Amino acid sequence: MRAVPFDELFALLSAAHLSAPDLARLREWIAGIAHPDECVALIEHAARGRPCPRCACPRVHRCGQASGLQRFRCLGCGRSYNALTGTPLARLRKKERWLAYLQCVLESRTVRDAARIVGVHRTTSFRWRHRFVPGAMRDRPATLTVIVEADETYRLESQKGSRNMTRKPRKRGGVAGKRGIIGEFDCLLVARDRTGQTLDFHTGRGQVTVVQLNVCLKPVLPADVLLISDSALSYHHFAEQAGIMHEAVNTKPGGRSRGAIHLQNVDAWHSRFKSWLVRFRGVASRYLINYSGWQRVLDARRLATPAHLLRVAVQLA
Repeated sequence: MRAVPFDELFALLSAAHLSAPDLARLREWIAGIAHPDECVALIEHAARGRPCPRCACPRVHRCGQASGLQRFRCLGCGRSYNALTGTPLARLRKKERWLAYLQCVLESRTVRDAARIVGVHRTTSFRWRHRFVPGAMRDRPATLTVIVEADETYRLESQKGSRNMTRKPRKRGGVAGKRGIIGEFDCLLVARDRTGQTLDFHTGRGQVTVVQLNVCLKPVLPADVLLISDSALSYHHFAEQAGIMHEAVNTKPGGRSRGAIHLQNVDAWHSRFKSWLVRFRGVASRYLINYSGWQRVLDARRLATPAHLLRVAVQLA
């Protein structure tokens, strides 16, 4: 059988009309033949010129290799390190499969599905998820501008996967013991401006407070911003203390918006997040901020390839 040259094969693929299942099979195949050194090269390129992660001294020299990565020794503190020291990916193994796994992150694969595609155990897949995602979710705007919508969404507290529960287990997720927003609900605060920049904060249990708004929103809102929220008094008091303009939207029927004064952008983000979260069949409270950050990264579409995700994840914490 004649071997087909790559240029000829690429031309055939370019001309073919591939369905979604065909594209998925092609991605899995390409991920499976990635060169083992490709991931290492991306890591070291992203960390090029980085000072010592412990003392920030720029004077270093090469000191052999470890785990496939160049090792350096700091001339200031005398400690050795590599490109992953001080990052969320430190001490993880099987680097030759990281890019394939990051493609699964971009495709929002479940733990078991990603483990099957990449060829690792499901516990490894879970561990990687909560190392890669927190690393990538650091790609977030420093400030929001002009008109900012802020609103919370609530999810029933979950101790999924916990070995030592602090309450009786619920059947199939269960329901809260009382009506209303009480201490059994996790609060996820989301702020989004009209350019699409989004910030998310897990403020803990129960309704958001003025203190929490000061901690989360004050550092990211400039003085000339217009903050739009619902009619909760905590936003009103926060805006007064912060000295920023504030407009409240009545959430009763018929009074949700007044021209440009509305919460449609942030509410739409909440809706997309809740729909996307269904595939994971429950999320533990301690990981809620990881999942909201994951959705925020996907929604922003700035990190569109595994290489982009990897470069952000290997940045120093």
